[in-house]
Amino acid sequence: MQTKILYGKGLLPIDLPEQISVSEINKYPMPIIDDADSAVRGAFKQPIDSPPLAELAKGKKDACILICDITRPVPNGTILPPLVDTLISAGIARDKILILVATGLHRPNEGEELRELIGNDEIYNSIRIENHFARDRDAHVDLGFTTGDIPIGIDKRFYHADLRLITGLVEPHFMAGYSGGRKVVAPGVAYQDTILKFHTAHILEHERAVSCVMEGNPLHQAQLEIIRKIGAIYAVNTVIDDKRRMGLVTFGNIESSHLEAVSFMKRYSEVDVNRKFKTIVTSAGGYPLDKTYYQTVKGMVGPMDILEPGGTIIIASECSEGMGSKEFVSAQQLLCKIGHDKFMTLLETRSEALIDEWQTEMLLKPLRKGSIKLYTTNLKKAELEQTYVEAVTSVEQAILQSIQEQGSNEIAVIPEGPYVVPRYSPES
Repeated sequence: MQTKILYGKGLLPIDLPEQISVSEINKYPMPIIDDADSAVRGAFKQPIDSPPLAELAKGKKDACILICDITRPVPNGTILPPLVDTLISAGIARDKILILVATGLHRPNEGEELRELIGNDEIYNSIRIENHFARDRDAHVDLGFTTGDIPIGIDKRFYHADLRLITGLVEPHFMAGYSGGRKVVAPGVAYQDTILKFHTAHILEHERAVSCVMEGNPLHQAQLEIIRKIGAIYAVNTVIDDKRRMGLVTFGNIESSHLEAVSFMKRYSEVDVNRKFKTIVTSAGGYPLDKTYYQTVKGMVGPMDILEPGGTIIIASECSEGMGSKEFVSAQQLLCKIGHDKFMTLLETRSEALIDEWQTEMLLKPLRKGSIKLYTTNLKKAELEQTYVEAVTSVEQAILQSIQEQGSNEIAVIPEGPYVVPRYSPES
């Protein structure tokens, strides 16, 4: 039999003997919007907890639109044209509109990659587009502290805009519960000290700082405090299916419109599974999420709830850009040198995280429960040695080996990786 999982910009076929029992875990079927442009314009006219976009834009001297960086497949080519058109029709001059890429602490998106991210040549060629740089202290305004003593620094271009808008993709997020909404602002355009403070171990090891959980999630709560300090923000939130087709678009108050999109997405991305598995095969979500090993960690964390203790997760990720940032590589090297116990002890002493070491911390969560095997075609030997997991040259062989070691021919396959979160539900 054959099954396929997302890999790079395509699918990776996996051929298995018929005696292997495969349970494929996908999102529940999602209704798809036939006319996405009309749906986006309709959302602007019928907002959630705010005036219509055209009314919001009237009398405003300028606007700043936050968009996610290249790691998120947001349908910007569908969203941005009607968004910009509405702003200009309402009286905001084209040269007073800024599209700001919410990079967080990721690298900037430039050149052809930026064109791809924008998804529309007219917008790309006619609207000012800039990147956020979290390490530039002077580029941020100081807004004090959260109740958890997290310093709040926000990009001045966004904070001082007369009309603040964000666009985002709502999908499961392994720390913040769900992406989109407030997350596009923080960490999206936050100062590095803000980001480093809410990525400390005492927050990320909290039992509620997990996929699909927002209530009681300390990271989510900090993000809400931050956006409330900024003032009025309006959001376009989208939901897509496994083929990147739009299932929902909402517009309005950043909190209310986000919650509406989360409520919709929860019905499809959180999948009840009535058993656990000793072997799980998954992906890193395909392009653009599987461009780095850093992002690949999300796919390892996603299926933890249905992994039998001592079981094996086999993940395929193209890693077309290698490991990720130099800071992440340093964290991985330290982990390989001192081991996971000493690494966690070190993290728990920090009042401020080091850049990108939190992804290494998240890698340890599934490793506490079982083992991980990685299939990739782009990491060099030295890089593979820094992954802290077992590298394999064939997904099929890794499955056969796991079946033999685990003593069970029943496996779970999650083609879409971290975009689907299986929940162990014995009564389902």
